[in-house]
Amino acid sequence: MGEVRSQHPEVMFLAEAFTKPAMMARLGKVGYTQSYTYFTWRNSKAELSEYFTELNEVPWRDCYRPNFFVNTPDINPRFLHESGRPGFLIRAALATMGSGLWGMYSGFELCEAAPIPGKEEYLDSEKYEVRVRDYAAPGNIIAEIAQLNRIRRQNPALQTHLGLKLYSAWNDNILYFGKRSADGSNFILVAINLDPFNAQEADFELPLWEMGLADDAATSGEDLMTGHRWTWYGKYQHTRLDPSQPFGIWRIQAAH
Repeated sequence: MGEVRSQHPEVMFLAEAFTKPAMMARLGKVGYTQSYTYFTWRNSKAELSEYFTELNEVPWRDCYRPNFFVNTPDINPRFLHESGRPGFLIRAALATMGSGLWGMYSGFELCEAAPIPGKEEYLDSEKYEVRVRDYAAPGNIIAEIAQLNRIRRQNPALQTHLGLKLYSAWNDNILYFGKRSADGSNFILVAINLDPFNAQEADFELPLWEMGLADDAATSGEDLMTGHRWTWYGKYQHTRLDPSQPFGIWRIQAAH
């Protein structure tokens, strides 16, 4: 690996290993550029909060670059089996906003999830047959994925998993977190409804203290999926997230 890097520093190495944590950390320490993760099996607010926090703590933050795959040729996650289009949007938002690296396998953008009964395996797997897909099929999420990728490119805070902080949203079905660029100029807040079947609402707290603002300060918000802009007053706000659009991605700054 060192020899390849010395001659071709642009080469990346992916540790495609779902194994014990100690071994996954070891692979990062010996030089793998990025790694598979346990993200695929973290679904609840408690599970995701614990995992996002763990990846930002030592030893992981010093040696491990997680790639959040939403699916793979070998893994058809159970969460997607019955959750429909909203479930795919939820997982896409978690992956793209939670990590600087993410990946998907063909069919995810078309919300394909038919499993072999009782298994995390695709019923019609490309491992055994040639698949011809209609990428204009109704219900696809190609436009949403493209917009999520544009948001990542335009916002430095989202180009790493490091610096992710969990904030208070008083609903166990809404995960709420933020990322801020190293120079503090780019601050992104993300709220995701983890329930693919029902609208969820929550009061939530703007982290005004991190911007050096008083609790009653005014801030400017922009919805990065729609372009809508507004002014927030004070640190306590409210949101409602419907399964048809189960997440909000907001760029925030002090109001002028």
